[in-house]
Amino acid sequence: MRDVSLSIERGELLVIVGPSGSGKTTLLNLISGIDKPTKGEIWIEGTRIDQLDEDTLAHWRGQHVGIVFQFFQLLPTLTVLENVLLPLQLQDVWHNPSSERALALLEQVGMSAHLDKLPAELSGGEQQRVALARALINDPPILIADEPTGNLDSAAGKQVIELFCKQHQAGKTVILVTHEERVAEIASRRLRMVDGRLEDEQLWGKR
Repeated sequence: MRDVSLSIERGELLVIVGPSGSGKTTLLNLISGIDKPTKGEIWIEGTRIDQLDEDTLAHWRGQHVGIVFQFFQLLPTLTVLENVLLPLQLQDVWHNPSSERALALLEQVGMSAHLDKLPAELSGGEQQRVALARALINDPPILIADEPTGNLDSAAGKQVIELFCKQHQAGKTVILVTHEERVAEIASRRLRMVDGRLEDEQLWGKR
């Protein structure tokens, strides 16, 4: 990453495109607080997250950012419902309103019929929908996804992207990294990353 300066408006659907190794994932990790910059500042909603200690940062991330990974990152020994509830594992989920929210989210992403299945029993598209429900369990205002359709076929990828569009329409700030043109077309704003730099900013109409 070199000389990157980026402002993201609340409620944007920002898509970052670029070749592998260009720095897209690093940028997402900086925005979400997974990585810290060696210099510069990162401000989100009035909080300078690069100065937070690890415990405070973890708490902040859990409240403000939902992350969806390319390879799903579902725990193989947990059921669909347990994976969605994982961010709340320190709570007694069966006596907590969060359980109802998890069920509602799984209904929303079309996975309510698979609550007791393990990840290995699901298709790639189904696993990614579960991962999206898990990212939304704390109702974060920011949703980040790194190549969310990279391991999906065309039909499953389209379904997942439609779900991200619905989250944007519901008012969330959505930041997607992709190398797929069909995904980039949904952006309200699109940036290209090349060799650690942001280039070729374009404005796109919502489709």
